[in-house]
Amino acid sequence: MPTYYVYILKSLTDKKFYTGCTANLEKRLKQHNSGRVRSTKARRPLELIYWEEFATRSEAMKRERRIKRIGRMEKRALVQEFQKHSR
Repeated sequence: MPTYYVYILKSLTDKKFYTGCTANLEKRLKQHNSGRVRSTKARRPLELIYWEEFATRSEAMKRERRIKRIGRMEKRALVQEFQKHSR
C-alpha cells in the first residue's frame, strides 16, 4: 500500500515556503532541486523542512490544501514544532 506525503520546502535563496503533495518524497525533492518543477525552478536550492505521511492520496491532498491556506507565521510554527519532535 503506497504512502502519500505532504511536504514543505524552503527556498535557500529567497526563504519562501512551497507546499506540495507526492507519493515519492525523495524523487519529488530531486525534481524540485533539478529545476524540473516550474513553480520552484527559480528558487533553488530547496530544503525539505516538513512532511506528514498519509494512507490515501485524498487525505494528503486535503491536508495540503489546509496548509496552503494558513499564513507564513502559522507555517513557521508548524515547521518548528515538527523539527522539535523529529530530533
